[in-house]
Amino acid sequence: MWADAEADVDFLNYSEVAELVADLIADASLLPLSLGVFGGWGTGKSTTLRLVEAELNKNPDKYLIVKFDAWLYQDFDDARAALMAVIATALEKASPPSLKEKARALLGRVNKLRLLGLAVEGGALAFGVPTFGLLARGVESVGDAFGSKADEGDVKAIKDAASDIQGKAKGLLAPATKQSPPEEIDAFRQEFGEVLKSLDRTLVVFIDNLDRCLPANAIHTLEAVRLFLFMPKTAFVIAADEDMIRHAVSQHFSNPTERHVADYLDKLIQMPVRVPRVGVQEVRAYLFLLLASRGGVSPATLEKIRVFLIEKLRLSWSKEGAFGVEDVLQIVAEETTEPLRQSFEMADRMAPLLAHSSRVLGNPRIVKRMLNVVRMRASIAKKRQMPLDEAQIAKLALFERCTDVAASEALHTAINAARDGKPDILRKLEQGTTDDGLKSELPEAWSKHLPFIRDWIVLAPKIAGVDLRPAVYLARETIPLRISSASMSPAALTALQTLLNVNSVSSVAARDALNALMPDELPVLMEMLVAEMRKNPDWTRARADLRGAYVLAQRSPPAGALLSRFLRSLQLTRYPGWISTMLKDAEWWSQ
Repeated sequence: MWADAEADVDFLNYSEVAELVADLIADASLLPLSLGVFGGWGTGKSTTLRLVEAELNKNPDKYLIVKFDAWLYQDFDDARAALMAVIATALEKASPPSLKEKARALLGRVNKLRLLGLAVEGGALAFGVPTFGLLARGVESVGDAFGSKADEGDVKAIKDAASDIQGKAKGLLAPATKQSPPEEIDAFRQEFGEVLKSLDRTLVVFIDNLDRCLPANAIHTLEAVRLFLFMPKTAFVIAADEDMIRHAVSQHFSNPTERHVADYLDKLIQMPVRVPRVGVQEVRAYLFLLLASRGGVSPATLEKIRVFLIEKLRLSWSKEGAFGVEDVLQIVAEETTEPLRQSFEMADRMAPLLAHSSRVLGNPRIVKRMLNVVRMRASIAKKRQMPLDEAQIAKLALFERCTDVAASEALHTAINAARDGKPDILRKLEQGTTDDGLKSELPEAWSKHLPFIRDWIVLAPKIAGVDLRPAVYLARETIPLRISSASMSPAALTALQTLLNVNSVSSVAARDALNALMPDELPVLMEMLVAEMRKNPDWTRARADLRGAYVLAQRSPPAGALLSRFLRSLQLTRYPGWISTMLKDAEWWSQ
């Protein structure tokens, strides 16, 4: 099994991008710098950040590196204050004794600004940074917060809140001088610049997982970057899906034009760097390295393979960049085993389809997840003495990954309906029957996937003469094991929003959203739906989120099992009529 997490070791030649980013940061003439590492979901943005960090750590005295996970603070803290606090804390820890007090004062200012209320509605800026709201809630008194600068509205709001949180506010607001929020920001910037100058190091802030955040949190984090954007000796490296950030901008601000969205990003991100799209050679190398890392190969040999493949990928523009199974097995030498050879040959056959399939496009996360599915199913098949080998399981898992839920269900239906689990349609496809001859026999759900299916069916091994009923069982059996990942694809996030707002259990929009997902994403989606439903304890009235969950449960038995457990955990003595009616004929509920 392989962890679904960013890597410290380069398997895909991302080091070239990382070295480029590190060189830009090292160029003092370019500072201050904001740099975007852009790429889609699962393409390797986080891994690229780790590789950039490794490059910079070769000169530890030159850089002060701060890592900020925007998603981590969602729902727990204001994204702007959180980023400021993380940076201020890093400065305080890195400061020598002579600077400790000044660096510690930065945290005090962050706490004060957090209490003052951070507001960036409309994108208003002061000093080129977010303006913080003049309405102070929860401070001990107007005099302590602003001196003579609060208006009558502020006075009333402060008096209303003061009685509730006086004790909490004491100790947080003790500035040497009484200043307004814009003055606090200006003072923060000034003290920040003085501390950084005294340290004589370049501050490098890595911001990751921004595209996992809700639009408001994503924008708040970007607005906080403005606070530091024009400070000397600073560099911000922001990893994000550019399309998701554009969506956040369009959602957060009031009907911005495309030009305004583009201008917003261009002003915040001075230099965009895109994670290169993975091609056939990259997928092949990635699969070889993943399989070798779990195939009994020693760490020293694995590193030799990695160095060899990375060098080949850097020469992929020329004929010298070609490589194959035998080239890698020569490096493995005496460590070669027959299972490892078979795994490499399987990977070699699958690489072109994984690189070109419109539902994969070489995405490293999807590739890794598919291998995990294969390994889990192969392990269960072996324990239960099922007559399936890993190559056969991999071929069927490839079908699931490169088609969609409807097409996979059509295959499973054909297998279950066939005598001995051997669908005649697979035999005819393997024999090369033309599309015209099969048109009336092909499942309708396969029609849009015919180019892929033609390439897929000729891959070794042949499966038409194999009882595939165990494969259908494994497809259902292993899905619950794959719900632990917190990562969701953009299509899954879109489906989540759709299912939270379902008006009818026959919703076409819900059906289309689910058709766009992979089978193993459906239980993950149900977990997210259940988490959202837990936030609202009112079950006395019809709810869109439960209707959406019902639609999802009808599509996926493992997802249905999750919903069933959730509804039973509510321990309602009597389900309201609208719920009882919905569940009456639900197979997953009665099981």
